[in-house]
Amino acid sequence: MNTTMPYAAPSAQPMGWLSRAEAWLDHKGKGAWIAVMVLGFIFVWPVGLALLAYMIWSKRMFGKSCRSRSAMTRQGFAVMQSSGNVAFDNYKAETLRRLEEEQHSFEAFLQRLREAKDKAEFDDFMADRARAASAPRDDQKTGRDEA
Repeated sequence: MNTTMPYAAPSAQPMGWLSRAEAWLDHKGKGAWIAVMVLGFIFVWPVGLALLAYMIWSKRMFGKSCRSRSAMTRQGFAVMQSSGNVAFDNYKAETLRRLEEEQHSFEAFLQRLREAKDKAEFDDFMADRARAASAPRDDQKTGRDEA
């Protein structure tokens, strides 16, 4: 096995240049894959198209979804490591608790606001319907009895 190649497979067979390129791009991350794909589109569009198809097929394009990142962000506050300063950690914990309480109370306020708006719209609808039912109809206004 060639020891100068940092991304060589542990198998006895040497890696081909495509395998080495794939391993190198994997090591560099998703940004390298996207950069190579864009360059492929710029210089030889079938190469860019082939790279795009390969990235989608091999799930390199959509490896991490936005949903998992946002869940990590929400849980990130609870999983934060201790700073080593007890006073600061207590302050941080109290501040996060207070912010969570404020968020819950604000969400409850928004829910009450939506319910009040829905009730007002429904009351307006019922009042319009009652007015329309009590108002004389067009055929009654024209005096249809006069035939």
